[in-house]
Amino acid sequence: FHELVCDAEPEDDHDDGAPFYLHGWPTFPAALGAAHVEPASQAMLDALGTALDDLAADQSIRVVILRGAGRAFCAGHDLREMTAGRQAEDGGHAYFQALFAKCSGVMMRLPKLPQPVIAQVHGIATAAGCQLVASCDLAIASREARFATPGVNIGLFCSTPMVPISRAVGRKRAMQMLLTGEPIDARTAVDWGLINAAVPPEELDDRLDALVAQILRFSPTVIGLGKETFYSQVDLEEHAECTAGLPQAELEELLLALGIDVPHPPVVADHIHRRGQPRDGHLLVDR
Repeated sequence: FHELVCDAEPEDDHDDGAPFYLHGWPTFPAALGAAHVEPASQAMLDALGTALDDLAADQSIRVVILRGAGRAFCAGHDLREMTAGRQAEDGGHAYFQALFAKCSGVMMRLPKLPQPVIAQVHGIATAAGCQLVASCDLAIASREARFATPGVNIGLFCSTPMVPISRAVGRKRAMQMLLTGEPIDARTAVDWGLINAAVPPEELDDRLDALVAQILRFSPTVIGLGKETFYSQVDLEEHAECTAGLPQAELEELLLALGIDVPHPPVVADHIHRRGQPRDGHLLVDR
């Protein structure tokens, strides 16, 4: 067990300077990773990415909890950094491309971790902060928490946050958040599927403890494989879903039984995506 602390410090003590803490069970409540930087700043994203890499390799960690340490959970990207980036000769094009690619890369690591990742949301989560919540496996929030994608208010569309948010809440609700910039409260976030539960602030820690205790009852190997399988199949076409969770050997047997020549393993998933018509005793696959 070790602690990762980024040396960068916030420029002032307002809400946006809240650090993030990554807690790794069973060593909770000591901080596994703490970045004392602006939420979703370049330095915070670097620190969070490094911490996630370390967690992925640490088999002693069973559950990961992500939370903010200030009044906000995460208020989105560092607007001062973004303003400075716009001063470049290209108007900030290269800067924003790199920033959003880095942010998306960090967010995409969350579902790839073998451990369940839980967002403990006690305050506002906006823009990239809302994206962070949507990217976690589970999320428990205080009833005082608020969620928003307010980029339209400052002439920016929350294009990267919209991807995991739309998958969590659906198209119409995601578009409502994106086009209006209006926040939703925690109870609405539960109804929409953005978070799992909203509890009184004083009950947030206890609710999280209970959820973690439930998960710790089960085999970490089973949990890890189950999580990997879940994300591998969740967006597949209906015809592929029935076979996505099968072990490779059983999947190959099923394909052969259907008269499908078994392709090289990397293209099996793509192979079963396609619909076909029988021809010469085989299944003709086409797009």
